[in-house]
Amino acid sequence: MRLPIFFVSALATVGLVISLSAQQPAPVRAFTGARLIDGTDRAPITNATIVVRDGRVVAVGPAATVTVPAGAEPIALTGKTVIPGLINAHGHVNVPDRDLKTYAAYGVTTVFSLGGEVAPHFAARESQNTAALNRARIFVAGPVLAPNTPAEARQQVAEAHELKVDTIKIRVDDNLGTTPKMPPDVYRAVIDEAHKRGLRVAVHIFYLADAKGVLDAGADFIAHSVRDAAISPEVIGLLKSRGICLCPTLMREVSTFVYESTPAFFSDPLFLAHADMTQVNQLKQPAAQASMKQSATAQRYKAALDVASRNLKTLSDAGVTIAMGTDTGPAARFQGYFELEELELMAKAGLSPRQVLMAATRDAARCWKVDKDLGTVEPGKWADFVVLDADPLANLANTKRINAVYIAGNRVPR
Repeated sequence: MRLPIFFVSALATVGLVISLSAQQPAPVRAFTGARLIDGTDRAPITNATIVVRDGRVVAVGPAATVTVPAGAEPIALTGKTVIPGLINAHGHVNVPDRDLKTYAAYGVTTVFSLGGEVAPHFAARESQNTAALNRARIFVAGPVLAPNTPAEARQQVAEAHELKVDTIKIRVDDNLGTTPKMPPDVYRAVIDEAHKRGLRVAVHIFYLADAKGVLDAGADFIAHSVRDAAISPEVIGLLKSRGICLCPTLMREVSTFVYESTPAFFSDPLFLAHADMTQVNQLKQPAAQASMKQSATAQRYKAALDVASRNLKTLSDAGVTIAMGTDTGPAARFQGYFELEELELMAKAGLSPRQVLMAATRDAARCWKVDKDLGTVEPGKWADFVVLDADPLANLANTKRINAVYIAGNRVPR
């Protein structure tokens, strides 16, 4: 399959951007004085120094052990806490230039956009491996595949492969009984063909039975919680035996019912700093709120949140790897801010602040196999990190007390 003209044009533009960026030497920067939670199993480092060259960390550790190169630009972070940039393992990007800046403003420095991406999204991905970057990184799934037969499944996987997607995304769900569900022979063909082509498959599920079915078929990433029943030992065993990660997306459920009244976060200055006020004002309308309050679907999803939260705790206690994600991007699911709310919901479900931060940094990077470059503040990795005014290990809500965000060592406009 030939790439559409709009893909070719966009990628040509990207090549120019990369070429120009490569001609501009990046400064060496030394970040000093912060308490560093580096995303590894190590204890926080007091009075840490982070040296960044060409957008990557070249040295990090206690100030007494790190030599700052002559001429490095000093950036004092005394009294602050630094954490790795947050990774949204399941989000959506609508308008890359706008949305990737919004995500970054809230400390979300990488987004796995699972469906609906076209040429501008691919172009944004191609242009991000540069020391000049100052917006969130993006990885793409392209079209959400919806074949009706095994033959169509294999053809659609082949077309997605030719587009050079990072993963394949499918939905195995009937939307609470309102739509047909992809049958097993079709999703098995998707997964088999993807694996033949070296691609992984992320699956949207709702029901426990479907989680088992897609895991038996070889699914590589479970993109939502099981929300109809308690997670079973059998599914836990399947997840653990193959090292498959699960992404809870608790805020996705919240978005289905929270606007039955005006939520408290509508008055949070951090939310309002980047919110789409047209959406906010629509969601405040009494008629819209009454409709949601009377919606049987909304009430079913409200109950599903409780099931998902209990399952998250069970999965975490069992040693299943959790990757933080939100399914933000669709209307009323506010990018960036919802990720910070997700962290607090995960803690409310019973995870410790450290477990939550791991799920949103190192573990999310490992789940998507980008941990060579992302997920922790360590030498050799991109210098993507968030500077906080208070310690998130003491109170996870402190992840909202953002002082600054750095991507490739560059301060993000906020």
